[in-house]
Amino acid sequence: MSDYPFGFSNPGDDPDRKKDGPGQGPGNDPFGFGAGGFDPAQLGQMLTQFGQMLSNMGSATAPGASASPVNYDVAKQLARQQMGNFSPVSASQSKAVADASHLAELWLDGATTLPAGASKTVAWTPNDWVEGTLDTWRRLCDPVAEQIAGMWSQTLPEEAQQLAGPMLGMLGQMGGLAFGSQLGQALGQLSKEVLTSTDIGLPLGPTGVAALLPEAIATFSKGLEQPEQEILVFIAAREAAHQRLFHHVPWLRQRVLDTVADYARGIRIDMSAIEEAASGIDPASLMDPSKLQEILGQGAFEPQTTPEQTQALARLETMLALIEGWVETVVADAVGDRLPGGNALSETLRRRRATGGPAEQTFATLVGLELRPRKLREAAALWRQLTDDAGIDGRDGVWAHPDLLPDPSDLDDPTAFIARVVKGDENLFDDPIAQLEETEKREAAERESKANDEKTGDE
Repeated sequence: MSDYPFGFSNPGDDPDRKKDGPGQGPGNDPFGFGAGGFDPAQLGQMLTQFGQMLSNMGSATAPGASASPVNYDVAKQLARQQMGNFSPVSASQSKAVADASHLAELWLDGATTLPAGASKTVAWTPNDWVEGTLDTWRRLCDPVAEQIAGMWSQTLPEEAQQLAGPMLGMLGQMGGLAFGSQLGQALGQLSKEVLTSTDIGLPLGPTGVAALLPEAIATFSKGLEQPEQEILVFIAAREAAHQRLFHHVPWLRQRVLDTVADYARGIRIDMSAIEEAASGIDPASLMDPSKLQEILGQGAFEPQTTPEQTQALARLETMLALIEGWVETVVADAVGDRLPGGNALSETLRRRRATGGPAEQTFATLVGLELRPRKLREAAALWRQLTDDAGIDGRDGVWAHPDLLPDPSDLDDPTAFIARVVKGDENLFDDPIAQLEETEKREAAERESKANDEKTGDE
């Protein structure tokens, strides 16, 4: 499976490939229609191939099987195949998870001003994790899939669009299958390795539900030379801290998902990659699932890096680093001397992510983002220093409004940011007049910047 989202490849990996945008170079000749004009026979042959491909795939691609740009039925089927055999959650495991979570919540009460955020705690199997998180994966993946799916028809010549007519829907089904296939592989692998519902730094599970995966935690505990019960309490504390943050900072979940959508809107694709993939398709070979997977993994889409994407990914990366850094700081304070191995466990989880842990790899595959460990360490250092200088109230008060959060430059040098919080500037938005003035000031700056950009473009 590709390290880039849904079979993406990095344009920078191939210096010989032309990076022409839409309407330039190879991107102006999708599907090999030729620079000399449009040949309807070529389009008919291509659509016939796709039609045979879809009919060979059975009910999974039947009309109406999936209204989404991603075929989630296929995703779930492949995920179950990937996860293989697993044991059901036993009564003793459920009790251990409940006890560990209860103890962790008690400890967290003294480490943060945010109250408990989970209304219940559950023990999940890998299949439970897939079922319980799929709705959130829809919200993360659909914007990316919709943007790419729209480019199939947008990039076709007008004459080709008129001739294709309803056949374009078949191309959309094919794209939905490709997305669902890679998503299913990724989720199936991830379901066997994640420890909690927030192991990727996002609230993937249902609102108010804290979930731990006992079988994965037992596997993770092997070789750590610490009692498994202590490890369970530590991981339960991380899950509970995530739940407190996402439950009591209501704008946070939507802000993260909106940033993913911003990333999707910035996608641009070199259609020459699709031309190459379409020209080499042998419908007869698609009866072999391994051959189909090989085709889907070739990287049929190659996005062009745009400024919009770069900005969105920077915002998302910073947000995830702040979330993880806050959780790390709060949990460290909560467990304190109660768990002598707490610091070692925290470092183990950090290294797990730094070496390309499953959560990071999957998020990079599905969304195109890798959370850089350097930013995670810097975010944790910022929250630690802020706790020491401004106290728990000052630290947690920063989450009161998105404009109060540190930006990437603050992570690099937190001195000025911490000074502002210590002086009490974090209460700015408690004053409605001050909030209005700040909003007007920001909007005026944005208008001026936009006007300057338009002026520069005109020149």
